[in-house]
Amino acid sequence: MTGVIRPYRREDLSALYEICLKTGDNGADATHLYADLRIIGEIYAAPYATFEPAHAFVAEDETGAVAGYILGTPDTRSFEARCAADWWPALRDRYADTADVPSQRRTRDEWDAFHIHHPPAVPQPVVDAAPAHLHIDLLPQLQGRGVGRALMDRWLDAVGGRAHLGCQPANHRAQRFYERYGWRRLEGVGPKSVVWMTFGV
Repeated sequence: MTGVIRPYRREDLSALYEICLKTGDNGADATHLYADLRIIGEIYAAPYATFEPAHAFVAEDETGAVAGYILGTPDTRSFEARCAADWWPALRDRYADTADVPSQRRTRDEWDAFHIHHPPAVPQPVVDAAPAHLHIDLLPQLQGRGVGRALMDRWLDAVGGRAHLGCQPANHRAQRFYERYGWRRLEGVGPKSVVWMTFGV
C-alpha cells in the first residue's frame, strides 16, 4: 500500500473540496460539469468534516498531499437533523432553489442546489439495517494500491463495523470495490437512482 492514512485536520478542508469535485463524475473528474466548483463538496464532504471530524480520515500521496478521504457518521438520522438545523440554511441563502427548473433540464449545479433545498432522507429500511454511513473518494494516484481498503478498515473500526452507503448505478468500479470488500446490495429499497449497500449486517 502507498499512502499515509491519518485523522482529518481542519487545514485539510480545501483538499476535501477538491477531491470531491475531481471524483464527482462517477469517480472521474467532474470539473467540466460545474460552474460552481465548491457546491458538490458543500453536500458530500464539508458537512461531514465539520460535524463528524472524529469519523473523518484522509490519505496522503507520496508527496504528502491529501489525495483521498473517508467521511461519514455513525448516526445518519442525527446527522440529517444537524444538517437541517446548522448546515443547509446558510447554503440556501447562497444557492437559489431550482425546483422550478424541469428535472430533465437541470445542470449539475442546479441539481445540487435542488439537493440543498430538498435534501433526500436515507430510506428507513437502509437506516434500520445499519445506521452509520460513509463517503469514500480517492484521486487516481492512490487508486488500486490498497489505500481504499485501508481507509475502509480504519473507518469501520471507528464506527463499530456496521454501515451503509449509496452509490450511483453507473459507478461500476466503485461497486466492484465495495463488493470485493464485503459490502452487499440492499435490493428493492428506494429509487433506482441509488444503489444501496450495507456492511456488517
